Parts: sequence; structure tokens; C-alpha cells
Amino acid sequence: MDRNVLLVDDQRDILRLLHSTLDTLKKPEIKVFESPSGEEALLHSSRHKVDLLVTDYLLPGINGVELMHKIRARHPEAKVILISGMTERKVREEMLNAGALAIFDKPIPLADFLDVVERGLGLVQTIFPPEKTDEKVEERHARLSDLLANFRQDINASAVFLLNDRGLVQARTGKLRDDSMEVSLISTLMAIHGASLKVARHNHQETLDSYHVFSGGDHDLLFIPVTPLYALLVAGNDLVNDAHILETINALLALRAQVEKSLKSLGVTGELHVVSGDAKSASATHAEKPADAPPSPEMEALLKEAAKKKEKNHDMDDFWSQAAEKHGSTPVNSDVISLEEARKLGLVPGDGK
Repeated sequence: MDRNVLLVDDQRDILRLLHSTLDTLKKPEIKVFESPSGEEALLHSSRHKVDLLVTDYLLPGINGVELMHKIRARHPEAKVILISGMTERKVREEMLNAGALAIFDKPIPLADFLDVVERGLGLVQTIFPPEKTDEKVEERHARLSDLLANFRQDINASAVFLLNDRGLVQARTGKLRDDSMEVSLISTLMAIHGASLKVARHNHQETLDSYHVFSGGDHDLLFIPVTPLYALLVAGNDLVNDAHILETINALLALRAQVEKSLKSLGVTGELHVVSGDAKSASATHAEKPADAPPSPEMEALLKEAAKKKEKNHDMDDFWSQAAEKHGSTPVNSDVISLEEARKLGLVPGDGK
């Protein structure tokens, strides 16, 4: 069954980018349509079904949230993705309360965008494929979920997540205030996880020992790597104010130790492999080698001069060969001949014979 996606933005470059990104899914059942304004999008929706609306908030005429409500009045099952470059609190509140499937800030993280599109349209995920599960994995999830749930209750947090290095939620309890931002938030945090891993390696640490605090906004956020493959995210209100921050951090470190112990019992290592100096030097040497770099102007001039000399030498060789054939004599050495041989060939100037 065809699924119709309607893209709405007054910037033609954004429309082209989103359209070409959706084309990478290579799913013939997805039909993509474009509109440069909310009014034209409404006209399209009056003639065609809309399964997914992807719209910028700031449009000429009606804004993206207003357009969302009008299209849903005609197509109640339509999913909506909102895009915005605005940071005003009032606008953010309006988008958060609109009930969109996801909200993306510009520049749009395209991998996350595709993942949300596939989930919204009920297609098989290609960006973050589901992991295989077995009894041991289910047992691990149950044990970890209990740890997270108890921790959340102890510190009165809104949500606690255990994430893997691909940004997949392995265990969770509670929810974020804005579910639509979950994919983008986790993707960004996992970039921090990767950076923490690199810093730890440069610092010759045997284990990851860092945490990150983000205060204010919709939540206070605490993000802490557990192993190179896993990290914890905690969200809540007033978690890092002056009265609670030390207590919260100490509780989080204790939780990390418990989670790490549980993961290690299942064969997940927390070791960091530091690259040796020799290996790094060899790798750098290989990486710095230019591939088919064009010659400089000075080198080109030298090459041309060498080619001319080669051509001149070739002409000289032809001269000696032709002279030898003409007089029926072949020099013993192509590079050197005696005076007598030259005289026989008639090559000695001033010879009166």
C-alpha cells in the first residue's frame, strides 16, 4: 500500500534535501510530495491522502502547528514531524504540546530523520535495526530495569535509560517530558560518548571515568559512560541544584558500578585498548601519504625538460645508427667508438681522403 509523505517548507534547498534523503530508503511504496507553503499543502491534502506530514514551523501564512491541526482534521491518522530553527520558549512549548511524532532542530540529523520516518510509517527500521534477543538478554533487561527503576525512585527522577553505542535503548524506566525529541537527544549524547572514549584513550585511562551534567531546560540531564559499549542517561527536575547535586552524582556513580558489574557478568568488557606509539606512528604515516597528488608547477617544468633531453638523446642515437648502416659498419660499442672507426665512417672533419 502506498504511503504519501508531504514535505512543506518555503526553502527549496530544504525540500530537495529531505526529498533526496527519503529517496535513499528505496521503497517504492513511499510517494513524496512537496509544497512551499501551508496553503498549498492544504490544497494538496484536499485532493490526496497524507500519511506523514513533514513541515517547517515558520511558513509564509499559517505556521507548521496550525497546518498540522488542519491536515489532521482531514486525515486523523496522519503522523507529523515538525522542523524548526527557532529557540523561543513560547514556540517550543507550542510545538511540544502539538502532539507531533518528532521535532527536529535545524540542521536536521538525517539518519535520525529517516529512522523516525520509518517508524512513523510502520516500515522496517534500517538505520537502527532491532537486536536479536534470547533468554539471557531478556533476563539482563529485567535485572537492569529493576536497577534503573529503584534508582529513579530513590532520586525522584523522571526517566533513566541504559543506551548502547548505537543509540538503542537497552533498558528504561519513566519517560522524557518531550518524547518527540528522544531520538535526536540520544543521538547527540552518543556522540558525546564517543568523544569521552577518545579522551580516555588519549589520557591512557584503563576505564571510562567521566560524567556530563546539563542543567535547566525541560530537564536536568546527567549522562555517564558505563563501558565503551554502554552509557546511562538520567533526566529529572532539580537533580543538580546546589542542595542535591553531590547526592545525585554519588548515587549515579553507585548505579554505574552496579550496571557495569551486571554487564561484565554477561561478558561485556569495560576495558579500553590504547593504541601503542609505534602503531599510531605507522597509522599516521600511512594516512598522510598522498594519493595521486598532482605535481607542482616546478616539478612539471623539470619533467618537460627531462622529456626534451630524452628526445634529443634519442635523435643522436638515430644519427649514429644511420651513419653505421650507410657505411656498412656497426660500432662495437654503441656509446663509444674509436678515432679510426669514426674516420672510416667519414665522420672526422678535415680528413682529406
